[in-house]
Amino acid sequence: MKVIQGRDTSKGSVKRSETNVGEVWGDSILPTSDGITVNMVWFAPGARTHWHRHERGQILHVTVGGGWVCKDGEEAQRIRTGDIVWIAPGERHWHGAASDSIFGHIAISVDRTDWEEQVSAKDYAGC
Repeated sequence: MKVIQGRDTSKGSVKRSETNVGEVWGDSILPTSDGITVNMVWFAPGARTHWHRHERGQILHVTVGGGWVCKDGEEAQRIRTGDIVWIAPGERHWHGAASDSIFGHIAISVDRTDWEEQVSAKDYAGC
């Protein structure tokens, strides 16, 4: 068993720009331990991740605002405060804020994340 103390107030939030479009900030809740990484992530309106996959899956718990999650080849789905999303292992997807809302989620990722290209403005335009 591990007891994880709250956010380390000696460290600031980290701007995450290499794998996102727009303003995205994150805080580590649980540094990678036994292949599990837990982050709190905030997106400005319209900001979104690049396409990516998780080796053994990911859980998103939406904590504030509204956004979108999209599995490759399918229509984006609207998500909002309180929603839980399960993303299966290897599933190519993206997630991010609606164009008119901030968006925050706790992301629980299992094992390796493989980052791919940006989600195009055209792919996001329908959201």
